[in-house]
Amino acid sequence: MGLFGNGGGFDRLIRDRHSVHNFSDKKLNIRDVLEVIDAANQAPSAGNLHVLKFLIVEDADKISKLTKACQQGFINDSKLVIVVCSDVDQVVRNFPERGVLYSRQQAGAAIQNMLLKVQHLGMATCWVGHFSEKTVRRILKIPKHYDIEAILPLGYELKLKAHEVKKKQPLHQSVFYDEWNNKRH
Repeated sequence: MGLFGNGGGFDRLIRDRHSVHNFSDKKLNIRDVLEVIDAANQAPSAGNLHVLKFLIVEDADKISKLTKACQQGFINDSKLVIVVCSDVDQVVRNFPERGVLYSRQQAGAAIQNMLLKVQHLGMATCWVGHFSEKTVRRILKIPKHYDIEAILPLGYELKLKAHEVKKKQPLHQSVFYDEWNNKRH
């Protein structure tokens, strides 16, 4: 149960979301995949520019190559992979001083929406940020002016054992009041 929530609905969705490394053979419904991407599309976008692009990879050979480019063997067991890309240059043209930051922020917000939608639909994923950008770009023919923000292998969780709930940092260790390090209580 959440500190403030009743443990149901949205609170439960947030707390149940976790990274999955074991995928079943169950086939994904492309409409569900598009719902996941639509959730990303609803995230905040700096200047309403909508610079994110989403590449759906279903080809088994390409997924295998992505597995090697990420050095993450579990990716090969997923049914498909979504690669999230952004045109950072477009954001920088509109916001010269903070465009790179805004681009990263909107990508993160969009990806979090995707993770929550995946959880809501009963699917599974893992946010992969470690990869050879050069190799991924070559495999998928991604234009040079797009940054690769994340790789999300998608599938249904193969439950080999009970999911271990990772302990999160207590809230009081992260919250300050009125100025840095003022914990109030």
